[in-house]
Amino acid sequence: MDNSGQLSRRQILSAAGFVGLATLTACGSGDDGGDPKDLSKKQNGAMKEYRAGQQFKAAKPLSFSLLHNNNPVYPTKKDWLFWKEVAQRTGITLKPVDVPLADYEKKRSVLIGAGDAPFLIPKTYHPSEVAFVSSGAILPVGEYVHLMPNYRDKVKKWQLEPELDSIRQSDGKYYLLPGLHEKVKSGYSLSFRTDVLDKLGLTLPTTWDEVHDVLKALKEEYPDKYPWTDRWSTNTPFPCGALFSYLGQSYGAKAGWTYDNISFDAKAQKFVFTAATDSYRQMVEFLRKIVAEKLLDPESFTQQDDQAVQKLLAEKSYVISANSQELVQNYRYNLEKQVKGAKIEMVPVPLGPAGPVVIGGARLENGVMVSSKALKSDTFVAMMQFVDWLWYSDEGQKLCKWGVEGVTYTESGGTPALKSGISLMGSDPDAPKDLQKDYGFFNGVFTYGGSWALVSSSFSPDEKKFQDAMSQREQLPIDPAHPLQSMEQEQATLWDTPLKDHVIQNTLKFVLGNRPLSEWGAFVAELKAKNMEQLVDLHNKAYERFRKENG
Repeated sequence: MDNSGQLSRRQILSAAGFVGLATLTACGSGDDGGDPKDLSKKQNGAMKEYRAGQQFKAAKPLSFSLLHNNNPVYPTKKDWLFWKEVAQRTGITLKPVDVPLADYEKKRSVLIGAGDAPFLIPKTYHPSEVAFVSSGAILPVGEYVHLMPNYRDKVKKWQLEPELDSIRQSDGKYYLLPGLHEKVKSGYSLSFRTDVLDKLGLTLPTTWDEVHDVLKALKEEYPDKYPWTDRWSTNTPFPCGALFSYLGQSYGAKAGWTYDNISFDAKAQKFVFTAATDSYRQMVEFLRKIVAEKLLDPESFTQQDDQAVQKLLAEKSYVISANSQELVQNYRYNLEKQVKGAKIEMVPVPLGPAGPVVIGGARLENGVMVSSKALKSDTFVAMMQFVDWLWYSDEGQKLCKWGVEGVTYTESGGTPALKSGISLMGSDPDAPKDLQKDYGFFNGVFTYGGSWALVSSSFSPDEKKFQDAMSQREQLPIDPAHPLQSMEQEQATLWDTPLKDHVIQNTLKFVLGNRPLSEWGAFVAELKAKNMEQLVDLHNKAYERFRKENG
């Protein structure tokens, strides 16, 4: 599934599109006349002693409303075992307010703006919570994590404080409870037809220089073909979004789906403009060389995914970007049916000038916003304990992901496996039942983050091998917190989009040879004319201010 592409599109939508609606609601945190921090009258149903690793059970039956992203792949059912099991274990009945996946961002904004949002608002990608901060419609939920022992335990154990700092707002608080990962989970890399490499005496490449050598050897053998064709170019601002993301990572630059105009230069201790850095330019030069030597199909940057896959299956090409699911369920499955003896494998992201690194900040995932109305409720403490158990305890996370032992999965040696007759994302096409559709488990609203053991428990053997290799790599430093104030945010948004558009258009022109690399200096001058330096200054001022105020 093209998750990274969705994520970056969502972030763009939420940052740009729905800022105005949030300002309709008045602040709700302290308007019952009390101190929002005084929780003595908000203990109804709460456990007196609630600790990490302990089963949460409300002192009396309660129910909480929840915005529910209704995914067309597994449409909501009232009789899912998930709802029943959660109620049985915790005493909490969840009342989902279903919103279709396609309208989720928009409907969420409308509900929050009208003051009608449910108490719990999950499936929120940072920075889309920022739009609702100034109105006071959502809680600075980071101020209440003392009620959440499992959450605090994981933040401490996995040293996630720098990541949390990166989502703080200009008041020093954060407004989203993110999904927490123990390790960075990488998504995409290159895959190669290994049977073809074996025939030519070639080995799988481990660096980008070796990728270049392998592609050249394939071109010599098949001069009338492009050895590599690529995909993930449609419905995304950045064509070949996956390729640019993982190639950029090898150069220490944010590109593709992970592109951001602003990056932090850890040596200089200041923010810089990403596309004007040497590392970004070197990445572009490398791709230009690959295209100029006819090793990468230029149609990669415009074609539909199906066209790219068809070229692979018709043996017009031998190399393509992959993620583990596409590798197994699409490329390998179809190649084995069409091409006798075909084998294909995904390599760990090849190493480049930046060494064995992964982009920093990827250990946080989408998370939960809490409506300010929830704080007025006398059941607020119980609700936060419940959120802590369901989304952040080992037991709650396992329930959300795998379901009920003996019913949906069995376990041996600490490793869960689906019971026979149950399929997950096509794992057993002939199974009569589906873990998501029929039981409501492995639902993206509730299933994300967790220990490496849990996250990797659903990996195919291919993915396990890939992720184990990637998880050994060093995470690049996370951009430090530098929240903009609302006026600055408006100004930054006006500058950001034209700059980003210019970067994407010209990156492609350089790569495809429609603009010579000798004009790189002119390209940077064009960025300056579009307020590049003013944007960087804005972020650096915010960084200095936040550092002074928050130490």
